[in-house]
Amino acid sequence: MAEADAVVYSDVKFIKAKKNANGSQQQAASDGGSKVTLKRVAVAVLITLLVATVIALGFTYHHLFKSDYNSPTDEDEAVKKNLTDKPYEMKCEEGWEQNGTQCYYFSTNALTWSESRDECRRRGGDLVKVDSVEEQAFLQEKLGEKMMYDEDKHWIGLTDSKTERTWLWTDGSPLNESLTFWSSREPDDWKGQNPDGEDCVRMGERGGSDPKTWFDKSCKAFHKSICEKCVYCDSA
Repeated sequence: MAEADAVVYSDVKFIKAKKNANGSQQQAASDGGSKVTLKRVAVAVLITLLVATVIALGFTYHHLFKSDYNSPTDEDEAVKKNLTDKPYEMKCEEGWEQNGTQCYYFSTNALTWSESRDECRRRGGDLVKVDSVEEQAFLQEKLGEKMMYDEDKHWIGLTDSKTERTWLWTDGSPLNESLTFWSSREPDDWKGQNPDGEDCVRMGERGGSDPKTWFDKSCKAFHKSICEKCVYCDSA
């Protein structure tokens, strides 16, 4: 019986020792696999976070870009509403009369041609330049109502004081010979009142409707005048 017990004990010890060895190997393998798995999970999490961050940044950039360049501001909406709901009205300042995009001031001060031009400049314009039949008709209609007597004419911005018979407007542009409104037998450069002749132009016929109402006159004569400026011009 003693020998049998020893054999059994020996077998048991051997088997147990074998199990311990296998168990240790399996545990080591298990620990190594766990570490590899954890690393893979960590990398996957980092990649996921990076992708999410990139997507978030892209969405934010797109939102900001769209807001800056495509979305109208409150100010833009206000301007748009003002332009669509209420047509923009261009108006001349008080004391000026409007015709299209131009403003006219009919001065009642009797001054020489040069003094009249200075007055117009102080008001932000210049002596009137007539550019069309319609403009001449407008001016004559107004003067027909404003003139108190036949010689109550008004200076305009036309002169040949630099070179005789070369008529220039105050802006330096030459008179368009196909667009003139000289009265009969004008200009005549009459020297009866001034030996220098008549180098400046006045216009107007009391109560008349004929547009041909230009007369040359000595620049030193005293007359009222017509100033002109555009609706957009500053009055400074």
